Amino acid sequence: MTTTVRRPELPVRQTTPLSVLSDSWVIAKRNLIKIKRVPEILVFILISPIMFVLLFAYVFGGAISVGDSPAGYREFLIGGIFAQTVVFGSTFTGAGLAEDMQKGIIDRFRSLPMSRAAVLIGRTASDVVYNVLTLIIMALTGLLVGWRIRNSVFDALAGFALLLVFAYAFSWVMAYVGLLVPSVEVINNASFIVIMPMTFISNAFVPLETFPTVLRVFAEWNPVSTVTQAARELFGNTTAAAVTSDAWSLQHPVLYTLIWTVLIVAIFAPLSIARYRRTSA
Repeated sequence: MTTTVRRPELPVRQTTPLSVLSDSWVIAKRNLIKIKRVPEILVFILISPIMFVLLFAYVFGGAISVGDSPAGYREFLIGGIFAQTVVFGSTFTGAGLAEDMQKGIIDRFRSLPMSRAAVLIGRTASDVVYNVLTLIIMALTGLLVGWRIRNSVFDALAGFALLLVFAYAFSWVMAYVGLLVPSVEVINNASFIVIMPMTFISNAFVPLETFPTVLRVFAEWNPVSTVTQAARELFGNTTAAAVTSDAWSLQHPVLYTLIWTVLIVAIFAPLSIARYRRTSA
């Protein structure tokens, strides 16, 4: 005689916008508590951007001429380093989700009466805090090497906000990738393959006039180039020597970056949530 064992039904709670926000806050708080329990994560996250600033400012800065002042390249550089770091910081989202899946934490979340979307919203929201801390450390390091904000405080805050918004959008891309791959090691390698060309085939580190034609066209419409250009303009770090392309994207970098931000979230947020629901099922 065959006995059929019924799987116990999972607790269900009616999902409302308020409950999604409440659940997302719980998940975000859980991820932030990890900073206190594993402080080494934060240490290495903050050391990396400092190394990039010092490396490019003092090792490559002497070989690249941007403007006549000694701080010319350093002011040109910081906007690019900001953009590169927040984009690379999005890999933390994918790695965190992949780790939670490996350890079975996602299965625990599935057994709770909570919104499925809250796991991803909380994960991406908590990573904004990491990016805020990173930008603060990088800004202080930039000030030490000669970078200056030459616009108003409002413009500077707008520049930092734009970087954070773009980073938040890109974290949804990495969230989707993190739900696809089987391990943290794979997500690190996969994200490197995607992010490295985007950051280096851009105006983050060198003016676009030095690029071959094909790469220059790609760089002109690369959202990393536009968020970098937008940050430079908002910080007041644009110079006559840093030739700006005639491409519409770089003539309107703030608008173009916001368009990309909306598109990325509109595409990858639903994809990530759908993938999470299939994975947790």
